[in-house]
Amino acid sequence: MTYEALAVSVHERVCTIALKRPDALNAITPTMLRELESALDEAAGDAQIGVIVLTGTGRAFSAGVDLKALGGRSLRGGKVGDLLDLPARAAIEAITTAPQPVIAKVNGACFTGALEIALACDLMVVAEEAKMGDTHAKWGLRPTWGMSARLAAAVGSVRARELSLTARTFTGAEAHAMGMAIACPPLSGLDQAVADLCAQILQNSADSLAAYKRLYDTPAVRQGLAREASSDFPIADTEERLASFRR
Repeated sequence: MTYEALAVSVHERVCTIALKRPDALNAITPTMLRELESALDEAAGDAQIGVIVLTGTGRAFSAGVDLKALGGRSLRGGKVGDLLDLPARAAIEAITTAPQPVIAKVNGACFTGALEIALACDLMVVAEEAKMGDTHAKWGLRPTWGMSARLAAAVGSVRARELSLTARTFTGAEAHAMGMAIACPPLSGLDQAVADLCAQILQNSADSLAAYKRLYDTPAVRQGLAREASSDFPIADTEERLASFRR
């Protein structure tokens, strides 16, 4: 298939799906999310594909949600709304239900909604120079794509709270030290590191890998996701904090 906001390629049983809006640092739009779900579903249904790699083109994995895609919509309770939430959750569900392992190859900036997508992948490999962060609170937003469940599962509750409450930027090297990523090669070695990881995975039983994906999808995380999606909070300063993006 041909995609507007993705570049998809297959080589030696590895399907690489690259977010492709490099001039906008691969900022996430509804179109990108719908295409991501479609590309993941297509790869998931291909028995010749053993691993799926999700990455970004240019300097970023993704800078996060493109708030311009919201147009003039007012945000209530700090939620970006169904325009983005529904396709984002569908794309993330496609990541978690694909029988193949999905690897997030974080080549650069990875913030907020993009970090939620990367955390949904089975494994994350980051360039040590990559800049990352959960900046929801900085903009008067709250997570709706799984951050509160998956960040805590990846790095522990106390560290997850610190990252979310400070909204600070951290590096790929820090992500690795916290246990979020399994490796943090320099950007120049990122492609080879992911290729080597894919080669190791591809030696194993595809059926066993699919079973492991189901087994690691724990009830606790699922409960956290449901709670996050169904909860509402009064957040009064969202529009004020996002005003600069409305211009």
